[in-house]
Amino acid sequence: MKKKIVILGATGTVGSKISEILLNEGHQVTLITRHVEKLEKYRSLGAIIIAGDITDVDALTNAFKNADSAFILLPDNVKAENTRAYQRQVTGNLIETIENSGIQYIVNMSSLGSHMHEGNGMMGGTGEQEVRLNQLENVNVLHIRSAYFMENFLRIIPLVKNRGINGTVADGEHSIPMVATQDVAKIAAGHLANLDFKGKSVHAVMGPRDYTYSEFTSIIGNAIGNPVLAYVQISVEQAKQTFLGNGFSEDFVDNLIEMGTAIKSGFMNYQKRDASTTTATTAEDFVNEVYLPAYNK
Repeated sequence: MKKKIVILGATGTVGSKISEILLNEGHQVTLITRHVEKLEKYRSLGAIIIAGDITDVDALTNAFKNADSAFILLPDNVKAENTRAYQRQVTGNLIETIENSGIQYIVNMSSLGSHMHEGNGMMGGTGEQEVRLNQLENVNVLHIRSAYFMENFLRIIPLVKNRGINGTVADGEHSIPMVATQDVAKIAAGHLANLDFKGKSVHAVMGPRDYTYSEFTSIIGNAIGNPVLAYVQISVEQAKQTFLGNGFSEDFVDNLIEMGTAIKSGFMNYQKRDASTTTATTAEDFVNEVYLPAYNK
């Protein structure tokens, strides 16, 4: 049976893939975005596109009414002067929307590490959002705790091209789960369409196995014809100045860097790996199918 499904963040790396999967399956999908022009390609697939954003509770409520399920998330705001306050405001808007609309199935985009509420940077906000959503009555909520996105390596292609290194503030030799967003989207889309969850629950999505940043860099190097490509752990100060130079607020940068530097503490390895949390796309698959085309553009 086809469902009525609302997707927030449909221009993002996960939301866009969820939207495409559900539209191709024939579901009635409503997409909410500030930039309607970015989603016109989905209109031909039957999508209903509404102009609005995470602050517009009335628009969200109208979209959620009569929907079978909705995909929600906590979008970044790189300009936020107080990141946690911004995250709390967004969560409050979402809770008001859910309560006012009467929707009963919510798939929430969270993250590995959200079991901690401090010391994990941005994930402190996703962890708090999980707790607040879990207090909703008569609403089934599934939290997708995703591993580190392999797509994050796309952001540092300029560093690879211009300086011949790959690097972040994270420790290069500490292994963590890494996942391709196509695998996250497939799992989220399945839950949204099948309504196969009750109460409050977590589905961790951890990729095929754990990788170190150095190992992933070697896979990239071999694919681009630079087998000696090195991973370099960038200093906190250097990373901070780069982000600030790109117009990010200092508080947002501090949260972002805390997340990266805290990875070695093990908070990303909290969830248990089993058949339900392990996905198919390997680092080699991702690099060949996604990274390499982007690098060669």
